[in-house]
Amino acid sequence: MTTELIIAIIVTVVGASTPILIAAMGELVVEKSGVLNLGVEGMMLVGAITAFVVLFTTGNHYLAILCAAGAGIASSMIFGFLTLSLSANQTATGLALTIFGTGFSALAGQGYSARPVTLLGPLFPPEIAMHPIWRVLFGYSALVYFSFALVIAVWWFLKRTRAGLILRAVGENDLSAHSIGYSVIGVRYAAVAFGGAMAGIAGACFPLLLTPQWAERMTAGRGWIAVALVVFASWKPFRLLAGAYLFGLVMTMELYAKASGGPLSAIPAELWAAMPYIATVVVLVLISIRRDPSSNAPACLGRPFLPSN
Repeated sequence: MTTELIIAIIVTVVGASTPILIAAMGELVVEKSGVLNLGVEGMMLVGAITAFVVLFTTGNHYLAILCAAGAGIASSMIFGFLTLSLSANQTATGLALTIFGTGFSALAGQGYSARPVTLLGPLFPPEIAMHPIWRVLFGYSALVYFSFALVIAVWWFLKRTRAGLILRAVGENDLSAHSIGYSVIGVRYAAVAFGGAMAGIAGACFPLLLTPQWAERMTAGRGWIAVALVVFASWKPFRLLAGAYLFGLVMTMELYAKASGGPLSAIPAELWAAMPYIATVVVLVLISIRRDPSSNAPACLGRPFLPSN
């Protein structure tokens, strides 16, 4: 392998991992509050089409990111109203949200097929960002650095703040949190909104970082990978960071296995392409298995809040 190929692989892995990491961090906060939202894929698609339309119309990348976050919040509130206010089944509602997001993005994007937009450029000056070596550290857009900051911020929030303690208490024992005066529904609405915003931003990564044109279902199942990754990481932010880059590496190896030569090129490209989704299916099965007492899953995950009075 040449130095140029190694650098190209690293840059590609970072780009492929960023939307998964952002969406998974949002879902981690949601699940820590005791809510299971399987609609991440749908919210990402809503964010993706929103970001693309805003960017195509205005040419402003950061406005597109903000609008994508707003669209993600709006779609998450549909889920929140049905599951938190009406006590609908969280699994079924999340799946319905994914179906809604897929259909909505396809409909809204009909007039934008094959229309190009400009990708979001590196945050640092070109003199640094384009250097063959420094590119590994400084050659990324603001969304990549945002994803790293998000990991630290979520860890700090959950472990070092009173608000994070309240959110974890709601996820572990909602009745006890309610009995001492905390608004379980309010906390969960806030967590669901945050998860929606992160899913919307993760969706915006696709037209802003990866593919400078609109394509139906351009997230290609990354939302499901994000959901599975939260379980895979045992609800721990830094383990989730490592898992996101592991998934990103596997997805990238599909592209570079043939170019690298050696034993990797003997593995069929179709198998490389299937590996992240095989792992996703395996991990998602864990959600439906009885919770291990030693696991870090919130005790109230997926259960509706039904106060005694």
